[in-house]
Amino acid sequence: MKAYVFPGQGAQFTGMGKDLFESFPIAKEMFEKGNDILGFDIKEIMFTGSADDLKQTKVTQPAIFIHSVVAAATTENFKPDMVAGHSLGEFSALVASGALSYEDGLRLVYTRAMAMQRCCEHTPSTMAAVLGLPDATVEEICGKVEGLVIPANYNCPGQLVISGTIESVNTACQLLKEAGAKRALVLPVGGAFHSPLMEDARVELAQAIEKAEIRKPVCPIYQNVDAMPSTDPIVIKEKLLQQLTSPVKWTQTVLNMHKDGAQEFFELGPGNVLQGLIKKCL
Repeated sequence: MKAYVFPGQGAQFTGMGKDLFESFPIAKEMFEKGNDILGFDIKEIMFTGSADDLKQTKVTQPAIFIHSVVAAATTENFKPDMVAGHSLGEFSALVASGALSYEDGLRLVYTRAMAMQRCCEHTPSTMAAVLGLPDATVEEICGKVEGLVIPANYNCPGQLVISGTIESVNTACQLLKEAGAKRALVLPVGGAFHSPLMEDARVELAQAIEKAEIRKPVCPIYQNVDAMPSTDPIVIKEKLLQQLTSPVKWTQTVLNMHKDGAQEFFELGPGNVLQGLIKKCL
């Protein structure tokens, strides 16, 4: 069985999607439509923008989303048996599997990006990558730290990302190193994604999700919140509403897809970060 996976933030690069734009009329159409929906020329930024241009939240999230769904639309014989996306990539997976229209998906991704940006400006917070410790040890140490710090991304065994207030994340990093972590490194991100500190953004995004039409996908989508497959539009919407303040259970997602029969994993979108994580999970 074929599983298709879609990356999240961090995979962007200058020139992303240009080969697809130049090779496929449908790609051209989707890029132009993207410009119309967003109200600015994202295509030009994706093709020629600097790394700093691409780092802007209002650009990064729509750019990765557009690249991913265009990649799916231009893949020959695209017939997924199951799909999943990491964080932002869940929206790409929903569009690729037919649960969400491209237009609605892009509007939601842009709303999400702007809501997260506002949240970050309002509450200074951060994330840190932790390498070389069991998940349970990281969970236990985070639980002992004062303030707020929680595991936010379970990427693969021995690789977690924690999320929280700047002070609590710094304290946790110190304790995790003392407990034997190979690395506990604060990441250059603007906020504590996938933690309760994103509550204001979650509320804002929830209003947009409620208005979007979610249909039955062509195959199960394994969602970040619980790593379980869904095809019921009501269930998909409920899980999507929780996504921004809940951890990304990627390790469990990969294991569940494999257990349910996935023999091949194809990554659609910029980069191949997920392929590396999947190899470490299986």
